[in-house]
Amino acid sequence: MPKIVDHEQRRTQIAEATWRVILDNGMEGATVRNIAKEAGLSLGALRHYFSTQNELLIYAMNLVKERVTERVNKIVMSDLPPKEKVVSILMEIVPVNTETKAEMEVWLTFTFYSKSKVDIFDHVNDGIFQGIQKLVTLLEMNQLLKKNVNKDIEVERLYAIVDGLAFHAMQEPQRVTKEWIHSVFTYHLDSICIDDE
Repeated sequence: MPKIVDHEQRRTQIAEATWRVILDNGMEGATVRNIAKEAGLSLGALRHYFSTQNELLIYAMNLVKERVTERVNKIVMSDLPPKEKVVSILMEIVPVNTETKAEMEVWLTFTFYSKSKVDIFDHVNDGIFQGIQKLVTLLEMNQLLKKNVNKDIEVERLYAIVDGLAFHAMQEPQRVTKEWIHSVFTYHLDSICIDDE
């Protein structure tokens, strides 16, 4: 009896193998041959799921985004107070544990690599800026933003804070800890929001 293969599950396994290869060898090492070996597949079997290397890389990067989005959506649907919800969401997009550190490292490696291949990868977007716009709008809709707050500037500033903390957490994990990042986000939101108690 032929073995039944879940194609989407296999594509996910190949994407996860791609992440491991990128983490170990960088984008230069993310060849179809190395990825197939890491996934335990022949080149022919891998090409059955992804006809080109670019198709595989785009799928692998979009899977990173999907995983983050899935975790964020669970928080969005929670009953947390708005400011706490915003901080919890921000904590999901910075590297604060093994999973998010691996995602960030893969995403940064891919981002730097893709800058030289704009025509192929220009549509891959992490969505963080748009997500932060939604978070600031959430605060505004709940009438939590202070009256003098410039919403557009605060979106840009929070985006810069997220990027900066993510980068520093990757470079200096002993100094920029999960607890410290949480404190910085909380402090920043307290500076632009009224008390939501």
